[in-house]
Amino acid sequence: MIRTTAVPRPVRLGTAAASVVGIAVLAGCAASTTPGSSAPSSPSGDAPAAGAELKDGTYTAEGSYATPESVETISVSVTLKDNVITDVTVTGNPTKRESEEYQAKFIGGIKEEVVGKNVDEISVSRVAGSSLTSGGFNKAIETIKAEAAA
Repeated sequence: MIRTTAVPRPVRLGTAAASVVGIAVLAGCAASTTPGSSAPSSPSGDAPAAGAELKDGTYTAEGSYATPESVETISVSVTLKDNVITDVTVTGNPTKRESEEYQAKFIGGIKEEVVGKNVDEISVSRVAGSSLTSGGFNKAIETIKAEAAA
């Protein structure tokens, strides 16, 4: 007697199947304020409630974000007056050539996106064709808001 065993057929997932890559994003560190501001120099970790009165001043924080090749960091400096961003400076520190290109585009277009707006309304997603840099910027803004609320 011949015995046969059914062999399961492989399931085809198609081209839509993709692997998931874990991304570690390091949030704002090294926050500081200008002299004369009463905000503490270390982040509290708690985001202030929307509409909270923030202390006027210039605040700086770092924000990190992941790219397919690396984890990149930017430094964000924001001047606040009555919860409105009156000035912003972003400094990049790219480790990859492509990141250098996208950070430069982001830095060139960020003032137009945020100056004159309430800091509680800021959440950029794409600036001058750069989308990943926005993640680091938004994290730095959250750290700055926590500092200004303290």
